[in-house]
Amino acid sequence: LHQPGQMDRDEALFYRVVIDNMKEIMPLIYTPTVGDACINLGKIMRRPRGMWVSLQDAGHIREAVANWPEDDVRVVVVTDGGRILGLGDLGACGMGIPIGKLNLYTACAGIPPRCCLPIMLDVGSDNEELRNSEFYPGLRQPRATGAPYDHIVEELFDALKERYPNILIQFEDFNNQQAFRLLEHYRTRVCSFNDDIQGTASVTIAGLFTAVRMKGTKISDEVLLFSGAGEAGCGIAELIVSAMVEEGLPEPEARKRIWMMDSKGLITRDRGDFDRLAAHKIHFCHEGEHKKTIEDAIEMVRPTALIGVSAVGGTFTASVLEAISKINQQPIVFPLSNPTRCAECTAEEAVKHTGGRVLFASGSPFAPVEMFGKTLVPGQGNNAYIFPGVGLGALVAGAKQISDKMFLIAARTLSSLVNEDDIASGCLYPPLTKIREVSKEIAAAVAEEAYSTGMAARPRPADLLQACAESMYDPVYNSARL
Repeated sequence: LHQPGQMDRDEALFYRVVIDNMKEIMPLIYTPTVGDACINLGKIMRRPRGMWVSLQDAGHIREAVANWPEDDVRVVVVTDGGRILGLGDLGACGMGIPIGKLNLYTACAGIPPRCCLPIMLDVGSDNEELRNSEFYPGLRQPRATGAPYDHIVEELFDALKERYPNILIQFEDFNNQQAFRLLEHYRTRVCSFNDDIQGTASVTIAGLFTAVRMKGTKISDEVLLFSGAGEAGCGIAELIVSAMVEEGLPEPEARKRIWMMDSKGLITRDRGDFDRLAAHKIHFCHEGEHKKTIEDAIEMVRPTALIGVSAVGGTFTASVLEAISKINQQPIVFPLSNPTRCAECTAEEAVKHTGGRVLFASGSPFAPVEMFGKTLVPGQGNNAYIFPGVGLGALVAGAKQISDKMFLIAARTLSSLVNEDDIASGCLYPPLTKIREVSKEIAAAVAEEAYSTGMAARPRPADLLQACAESMYDPVYNSARL
């Protein structure tokens, strides 16, 4: 409640405090706090923020976009609230996510606040308890699908593109049914990306790049077992395949090194449901005996890395962690689900049950762990390392599209900024205190890719890094002259 009030009273001061205290405030303006804010949005919201578009606005969305008071909108973050973090369908209460993400665009990459537009696309909710609650702020009806859903998305995107031709649109927290197909449909029509699929993949593989650097191996040497096979898991897996192929591994061989588990267990052909698998899972369905538990899957697959994207807290039990540590000198364990209560394990549990040998990163922040005579500083695989810099680079170059390779480049850039002091502490990411520098470097690398592939619409600056730095908003007070 305090932070939105401070932003209303003094926007420059709000962002100055955030930028100067990033490590402490990041968890307050995004995960894990934003999850609680979304759950309780109807109770704590004092005034609406951003643009709210509902099914009832069909046929009039151009008017709504035309009435937005800012003429220089550059970045939109849009959600339909279908899958908020690991909390499920929160409908209109999911508006906290676009607001939080755009706060990070400003704080981490210097996108001016006035150029950011959060949008809630209210198509109803299948969370009956929530939508019938007293203070629910959205449509009190089941979630729309099919033609009504597609028509309102199309109308919104057409209106945004018409008024803001150079806009960047970030999809956020759509459910699996919509996320993949919307990304594929719009990614070549408007400069856009899905942070849950592509941003999560990029920050995860950045952590893996650092982990293999510490092990003295390559990505293509690793065997990965995923707990969770939704949009985040499959997005990560696809980008890992691309990285392995870049290292010279044929694509079919790369896919064989990635195994996935969903709610029914290990995804294998002998499970009996291949013809009913979602399209994004089929590429990672392998020959092999079906296993229901992670321990049994570890015994069969013998992975070097365990990636948690299941949103089921405590999935990586003591027996799971002990199983992977028995077959690896330096097991890689990434419990990426958030908020914190959805994490597959804690940093302390990972250290304890692997004998302190774990290479660890998580989706939510954890405190340093002192055990076995050393201190591990857990790295947080926070998408904020990636999406602000990717967005800034796309804007500087005037990118027509955002390619998957840009996210791989962002991952390599992020990992390259992890120094020897970070590695000595066991941290797979740079400190959050350096995140504006990280965003600037990623932006320059992404812009370079846009220019080198002919996807840039703006004239090339003489110095891309300097151009990115000069375009970043810095919250300071202008001197007054009397």
